[in-house]
Amino acid sequence: MMVFTCRASKDFAEKVVEQLIPLMAPEEVHLGNLEVSQFSDGEFQPAYIESVRGATVFIIQSTIPPADNLMELLLSIDAAKRASADKVIAVIPYFGWARQDRKDRPRVSIGAKLVANMLKAAGADRVMTCDLHADQIQGFFDIPVDHIYASKVFLPTIEGLHLKNLSIAAPDMGGAKRANAYAKDLSKRKDTPVIVCHKTRARANVVAEIKAIGDVEGRDIVIVDDMIDTAGTLCKAADVLKQMGAASVRACASHGVLSGGAVERINASSIDEVFVTDTIPHPEIGPDDKVKVISMTSVFALMISRVYFYEPISSQFVF
Repeated sequence: MMVFTCRASKDFAEKVVEQLIPLMAPEEVHLGNLEVSQFSDGEFQPAYIESVRGATVFIIQSTIPPADNLMELLLSIDAAKRASADKVIAVIPYFGWARQDRKDRPRVSIGAKLVANMLKAAGADRVMTCDLHADQIQGFFDIPVDHIYASKVFLPTIEGLHLKNLSIAAPDMGGAKRANAYAKDLSKRKDTPVIVCHKTRARANVVAEIKAIGDVEGRDIVIVDDMIDTAGTLCKAADVLKQMGAASVRACASHGVLSGGAVERINASSIDEVFVTDTIPHPEIGPDDKVKVISMTSVFALMISRVYFYEPISSQFVF
């Protein structure tokens, strides 16, 4: 096994390797040396400073904007294949362009399918990722996909809050399945109702109206979602739920995109607390912010070791 990282996910990869070392004994594992040369016009070229011949190569990179991060991953996969790596596995904690999973209006691209095609064309033998925007995106790939769920870390976090009147909420109709799965698991301890927020959009990233369906009065509500971008939906949903009598409102989101002043917007809102994972780096989040980061590195390390040793991974999936 050889593990490398592109520049956007260096901190995440270092923590994954730390968690991976005890799982790989007696085999040795370290974070390999992948150097990226930069040209004056912005073009770049990844190069492996150590031999990868015959190795199973794991390349860790979240494909967050700008598109350079995706291109760097593709070039790194291609370089590993051309250097005679036996297998190349793309570990993509946050799979960018996942929101473009269908033609929702005329004359638009299906970006998620295009990215899947490019990863295979570059030479990836397998993809490992976390909480795709839609589970069906796995079908866009003609190579195996290991789909990891952030519920592995969020369920213990929710239970650790010891909320007296817990309810799980979906921020929109599309998230109802995820919310129901969380509520079903948490109901093993005590009854956990589901609340669904119905939203209408004026345009992309702009919410016109939100209505909450379910019993809200006096409840400690946790909104679960796959990502938070501008946090407009989340903040508006929190305001509506508080106006309807919710005792507290928190949120758990797998990917904190947090663009366009989202952290400031959350801090100024009525929401009590927001939990995101470290699939996207968050150097802007301070200790006094309402946004808290929970690490997924131990989950990825376990999955990487199991994939390498051809061990079953289904037992590690929550939902």
